[in-house]
Amino acid sequence: MKNTFSRFLLAAALLGPAGAFSAQAADVVELRQPNSSKVVVKLQFRNGSSSDPVGKEGLTYLTSQLVTEGGTKAMTAAQLKDFLYPMATRYYATTDKEVTTFTFEFHRDFIDKFYPVLQGLILTPTFTEEDFGRVKSNLHNYVEQVIRASSDEDYSKFALEDQLFRGTRFQHMTRGTAAGVKSLTLDDVKKHYAAAFGKDNLTIGIAGNYPESFAKKLKDDLEKLPKSTAKAVVPTLAAPKGIHVEIISKTDALGSAVYAGFPIQTTRASDDFAALMVANSYLGEHRKSYGKLYDKIRTTRSMNYGDYSYIEWYDNGGQNMLPVPGVPRHANYASLWLRPVQIAEGLRKQYPTELGGLTVGHAPFALRMAVREMDNIVKNGLSKADFELTRTFLRSYVKLYGTTPSKQLGFLLDSKFYGRKDYLKELDGQLAKLTLDDVNKAIRKHWQTQNMYVTIVTDDSEAQPLADVLKQNTPSPMSYAKVVSEGLPKEVVAEDAQVANYKLNIVDVKVIDTKDTFK
Repeated sequence: MKNTFSRFLLAAALLGPAGAFSAQAADVVELRQPNSSKVVVKLQFRNGSSSDPVGKEGLTYLTSQLVTEGGTKAMTAAQLKDFLYPMATRYYATTDKEVTTFTFEFHRDFIDKFYPVLQGLILTPTFTEEDFGRVKSNLHNYVEQVIRASSDEDYSKFALEDQLFRGTRFQHMTRGTAAGVKSLTLDDVKKHYAAAFGKDNLTIGIAGNYPESFAKKLKDDLEKLPKSTAKAVVPTLAAPKGIHVEIISKTDALGSAVYAGFPIQTTRASDDFAALMVANSYLGEHRKSYGKLYDKIRTTRSMNYGDYSYIEWYDNGGQNMLPVPGVPRHANYASLWLRPVQIAEGLRKQYPTELGGLTVGHAPFALRMAVREMDNIVKNGLSKADFELTRTFLRSYVKLYGTTPSKQLGFLLDSKFYGRKDYLKELDGQLAKLTLDDVNKAIRKHWQTQNMYVTIVTDDSEAQPLADVLKQNTPSPMSYAKVVSEGLPKEVVAEDAQVANYKLNIVDVKVIDTKDTFK
């Protein structure tokens, strides 16, 4: 236990200038759009799941969902649905590690009619037993069943964070743990709302076409919130020594979902981040086929659906084609995401004659290839041509991040979190000024491949054989059907041999039963 905690220094105090928990009253960020027919309000509280009390993991998430799925003093949840249906309004809450954000979207013609609903939900939520029971039941079902059954890709990502942030208030999923959610009471919710959702840890965002009187009334009314006493607790991370692997064994997994990562000491608050964006895009831009990982693992070898890299948390990567706002963090890490590759059991069934004796599927080869590609970039950097092409792409691509008023406002709020004025506008200028040397220096400073955490969610038939291969660092040749191997180019065959024997700096491998995760 000592070793676990020695990896972290908990920063429970207020943060410094870049994203400080500052104002005594709510800050306001405005994005006026005179030609818009829509108004968007975002209320971002500096709490997040890291403000969950010990033993009550999931409380911030449950509280935020109960606000938006419950009623007000004036109307029940059911009455609100009937009242708002003709207006086509939309409102919801999102909770990440350090912030919780309430978003309200409505037509400007309904400002006066909708405002009492917004006001009531935030200032006088009813928190009824009926609504609490419904929302808690859904949440408990998620942490107990859904996360383990619905998507091994998401499962591996949350499990990696459990490993990477172990011993800190960042460790548990934003939705909590099984024991934490089970323990929650309605009284916990009421107390936590008063403690964690205060005017002094709130930033108000307003976008669209709205009168000045609306902004003033919103700010004045939200001054009625109490001051907060619960704050987000942000860990300072130290890199592990060597590569630590946790293999989660579950029944009937169709493949091996791999997620690997290590802490980095940079965020959007730093100009180094733009340089790392270029390197990361070259290695594995999310959902893009030109990245080295995608090209080597999917395009050339048809091993899975996609392979990507990241330099910050990418929320809901299975659904989102572009990064979304509302998940800013001061504790950051780089990661590699390999969508599920085939296990031995599946390969044996497909090719019983050629691969009938196979004991381990593609996971060790895919992991070695991904780490090796990153290692090549760390050692050799980008070429001038690759730098120019990738930077040119990014300067256009990042303009797609803010395609809606809601996203634009969200990134403005995130900008304030990081101590920036307008991240998306500043980003093009940062990219334009970059040199090849800037990017390669940032790579050498922030990336490495010797010390990281790896989580693999796989079938119970694969877990122990996979663990043995990784622990012993034995070669892991790529397994092809005969018709495929006979047609491989010589350069692919040569590279396969190098990857199969590539040594990973693995110091620890554990197999964990799926029922023992997120408890």
